[in-house]
Amino acid sequence: MPECKIITLIGANGAGKTSILKAISGMIEPAEGKITFQDKDITNMPAHKIVLEGIVMSPEGRRVFADFSVHENLMAGAYSRKDKAGVNRDFELVYELFPILKERYKQKSGLLSGGEQQMLAFGRALMSNPKLLMLDEPSLGLAPMICEDIFKVIKQINEEGRTVLLVEQNAKKALQLSHYAYVIETGAITLSGTGQELLNDKRVQEAYLGD
Repeated sequence: MPECKIITLIGANGAGKTSILKAISGMIEPAEGKITFQDKDITNMPAHKIVLEGIVMSPEGRRVFADFSVHENLMAGAYSRKDKAGVNRDFELVYELFPILKERYKQKSGLLSGGEQQMLAFGRALMSNPKLLMLDEPSLGLAPMICEDIFKVIKQINEEGRTVLLVEQNAKKALQLSHYAYVIETGAITLSGTGQELLNDKRVQEAYLGD
């Protein structure tokens, strides 16, 4: 996977997109083959050690710790880090990206709106200082204005030097954002190319873009 790029996986529900993210993050075992990251085989590595390698997943469904404050949720994302100065820097980054979280840093996360919880889940993933950030349906169920904010943040995070692997139901927006993309059907790659190439592909337009 190219470094410091946005890579998108698109496909129908059940195609295997989320399973790919879970396999990379160590949440499930791949049925076959191997997974390498920066020339290192991580196929059978425990999930907590994969995080230490710099791979972090923000799952679908805004899974925040509802009884924790916003600040405590973000601290949970940085639990494995020893670089206090870096953690403080990333707090500032998250609060810069999502000012509403800074306003509500003492508030219990379960009381946040759906959009705010999504921002918090995103921010918590960033607090681990990932080299590869995997996002599973970050805009799902959010209002259009919040979705635009999420996509702007994804672009900004990438421009700051992080690789993003994105699974996103808004295929058109994801492809517009992506440097490269893959179409997944029943666990297999059927098409690949730059985001623009797949946007212009008639098969992709008919199957996923509603054109």
